[in-house]
Amino acid sequence: KLLLAIGMVFVIIAALQRLGIPSASMVAAVGAAGLAVGLSLQGALSNFAAGVLIIVFRPFKVGDLIDAGGVFGTVREIELFSTKLITPDNKTAIMPNSHLTSDKIINLTETENIRLDMVFGCAYGDDNDKVKAELEKILAADSRVLQDPAPFVGIIEHGESSINYAVRPWVSVDHYWDVHFD
Repeated sequence: KLLLAIGMVFVIIAALQRLGIPSASMVAAVGAAGLAVGLSLQGALSNFAAGVLIIVFRPFKVGDLIDAGGVFGTVREIELFSTKLITPDNKTAIMPNSHLTSDKIINLTETENIRLDMVFGCAYGDDNDKVKAELEKILAADSRVLQDPAPFVGIIEHGESSINYAVRPWVSVDHYWDVHFD
């Protein structure tokens, strides 16, 4: 259809030139119209190209939990021009594909296991060895926490009012949120 429309424009310009109407101004007008259409389609074409890249290279698939384009959520639908994400608070985010592919994409569910990064604070007067042992005991008692690789517990910083411990257990992707909130 596009080629037919372009052909018709050339035929009309040629016919008008045959009738003695100057074609230079018409060619300039058609060129300006083409430029305007091209510029207006720039965003759509960019989203289309990004959609093709997402479909071909598959950095994520429907059901994956991703952090991309400033949005964190589960991929619900991938289309040529946009991708639909469901955020953890159950909101729908429809992201233009060019926005998703213009920055890093973090796919949290591509692998089978994932590490949780948590920080817990304890008072300065507490026994550091006892706190570390208690955190390790909690991790060992939770069947959802993988023991290989072993969870890590260690002091990460001396805050203004607490000693903060980095607690980094490995879990299966299916248990990520449950362990995080428990």
